Amino acid sequence: MNILYCGDDGIKRGALVSILSLLMNGQKRFDVKSGKMIVDEKLPAPLYNIYIMTITYKGVKPFRKETAEYLDKLVRKYNKKSSVTLIDATDVFVKNLPDKNMGSYFTPCSMLRLYADKIPALQKCDRLLYLDYDIVCRGDISEFYNTDMQGIEAAGVLDIYGRRWYHYNGLIKREDSAVVDARIPAERERSFLKQDYMNSGVMLFNMPECIENGMFDKTVKLCQGRWMMLADQAALNKSIKKRKLMPRKYNEQEECPRKDTILHHFSNNFKFWPYFRVQKVKPFEIDKIHNILKITEYDDILDEYNKLKGNL
Repeated sequence: MNILYCGDDGIKRGALVSILSLLMNGQKRFDVKSGKMIVDEKLPAPLYNIYIMTITYKGVKPFRKETAEYLDKLVRKYNKKSSVTLIDATDVFVKNLPDKNMGSYFTPCSMLRLYADKIPALQKCDRLLYLDYDIVCRGDISEFYNTDMQGIEAAGVLDIYGRRWYHYNGLIKREDSAVVDARIPAERERSFLKQDYMNSGVMLFNMPECIENGMFDKTVKLCQGRWMMLADQAALNKSIKKRKLMPRKYNEQEECPRKDTILHHFSNNFKFWPYFRVQKVKPFEIDKIHNILKITEYDDILDEYNKLKGNL
């Protein structure tokens, strides 16, 4: 499975936790009877080709080569064929600067995935799973990764806030487990005229389809010519014409995961009581995870993180 992270040196702690979760939980599945994630010995040890895109640019401290080399050694302990490859996308980025969004709330590195089609190693991928650095894996992702993508540019999950505030408010209630496929006329109408706004923290790209349709080029041009509050996410949603909306469990954006959640996204959450604020808790902020979110199920991962973080 081809996995992509993007960022500067600041994502290294989150990347370590996220990669550890892939390694330690990659052979788990949801057991309906017990209502828990359990190890399935029948599942093979997952093989991950992990790519980390970074840049050396004004005010940006790039993801360190030494850190990537350490992570490469780490993943090979779990599967000798797995790897971590650091990609310096500085030249591509500078030649195609997203001018209108360089001063946004997010760092320039948040837009690096938009240049995936211009990186030789990524061009060769049949499909590419992008993950934000604040994603924690709770179980086997192969079913999501291997979903039917013929004729589809990208697959993702609805954004919990964007589906209410962008495009049309959904008049048709979707089940959390539903799949909405753009190739089916009835579903396409339901998706693109109702709730169609995907969260970009987890996105599965069909690289040949994206390249053939110029999807990434469209997103870059949008970021070059128009300011957007959530630049890369907004541009992707506008540019992806052939999409597949996947079940909520593949990008749970609420603070606490559900029992069947596969990928838990520690995204920012709005709080209205006792006062309005944006609550931010990241996977490596152990005290906040325990004291604010009251989550302890990741303690095995976080214990390992504490042992290894000095190597970053």
